[in-house]
Amino acid sequence: MTRYLVVLTDVRPLGMEGRNERVEPERRRQVVGATSRDAADRIAGAFAALGMVRAGRQRVKVIAVGRRSPEPH
Repeated sequence: MTRYLVVLTDVRPLGMEGRNERVEPERRRQVVGATSRDAADRIAGAFAALGMVRAGRQRVKVIAVGRRSPEPH
Protein backbone atom coordinates (compact mmCIF):
# COMPACT_ATOMS: atom_id res chain seq x y z
CA MET A 1 0.00 0.00 0.00
CA THR A 2 1.36 3.43 -0.95
CA ARG A 3 1.37 6.38 1.44
CA TYR A 4 0.79 9.95 0.29
CA LEU A 5 1.70 13.47 1.35
CA VAL A 6 -0.52 16.42 0.53
CA VAL A 7 1.60 19.57 0.48
CA LEU A 8 0.42 23.18 0.38
CA THR A 9 3.21 25.45 -0.90
CA ASP A 10 3.74 29.08 -1.84
CA VAL A 11 4.14 29.70 -5.57
CA ARG A 12 7.40 31.48 -6.21
CA PRO A 13 8.15 33.65 -9.23
CA LEU A 14 9.57 32.05 -12.33
CA GLY A 15 13.37 32.45 -12.26
CA MET A 16 15.95 32.67 -15.01
CA GLU A 17 16.20 28.87 -15.23
CA GLY A 18 12.52 28.16 -14.60
CA ARG A 19 11.31 26.30 -11.52
CA ASN A 20 13.52 23.48 -10.32
CA GLU A 21 12.11 21.85 -7.19
CA ARG A 22 15.32 19.90 -6.56
CA VAL A 23 17.53 22.99 -6.54
CA GLU A 24 15.14 25.46 -4.93
CA PRO A 25 11.93 23.91 -3.55
CA GLU A 26 8.86 26.02 -2.90
CA ARG A 27 8.23 26.99 0.72
CA ARG A 28 5.85 24.56 2.42
CA ARG A 29 2.87 25.96 4.32
CA GLN A 30 1.20 22.70 5.37
CA VAL A 31 1.99 18.99 5.03
CA VAL A 32 -0.58 16.28 5.74
CA GLY A 33 -0.12 12.52 5.45
CA ALA A 34 -2.73 10.15 4.03
CA THR A 35 -2.87 6.37 3.79
CA SER A 36 -4.94 6.17 0.59
CA ARG A 37 -5.14 8.08 -2.67
CA ASP A 38 -8.83 8.79 -2.03
CA ALA A 39 -8.05 10.40 1.33
CA ALA A 40 -5.19 12.40 -0.23
CA ASP A 41 -7.50 13.64 -2.99
CA ARG A 42 -10.11 14.75 -0.45
CA ILE A 43 -7.52 16.69 1.55
CA ALA A 44 -6.14 18.23 -1.67
CA GLY A 45 -9.67 19.26 -2.65
CA ALA A 46 -10.12 21.02 0.68
CA PHE A 47 -6.81 22.85 0.23
CA ALA A 48 -7.77 23.77 -3.35
CA ALA A 49 -10.84 25.60 -2.03
CA LEU A 50 -8.64 28.05 -0.08
CA GLY A 51 -8.58 31.61 -1.38
CA MET A 52 -4.79 31.75 -1.75
CA VAL A 53 -4.83 28.60 -3.92
CA ARG A 54 -7.71 29.87 -6.02
CA ALA A 55 -5.87 33.18 -6.50
CA GLY A 56 -2.75 31.36 -7.74
CA ARG A 57 -0.46 32.34 -4.85
CA GLN A 58 -0.32 28.84 -3.36
CA ARG A 59 -0.43 25.36 -4.88
CA VAL A 60 -1.44 21.89 -3.73
CA LYS A 61 0.66 18.82 -4.50
CA VAL A 62 -0.13 15.14 -3.87
CA ILE A 63 3.05 13.08 -3.59
CA ALA A 64 3.33 9.30 -3.32
CA VAL A 65 6.10 8.73 -0.77
CA GLY A 66 6.54 4.99 -0.75
CA ARG A 67 5.06 1.65 -0.11
CA ARG A 68 4.05 0.24 3.24
CA SER A 69 4.57 -3.44 3.70
CA PRO A 70 1.30 -5.33 4.16
CA GLU A 71 0.37 -6.03 7.77
CA PRO A 72 0.70 -9.68 8.82
CA HIS A 73 -2.53 -11.57 9.43
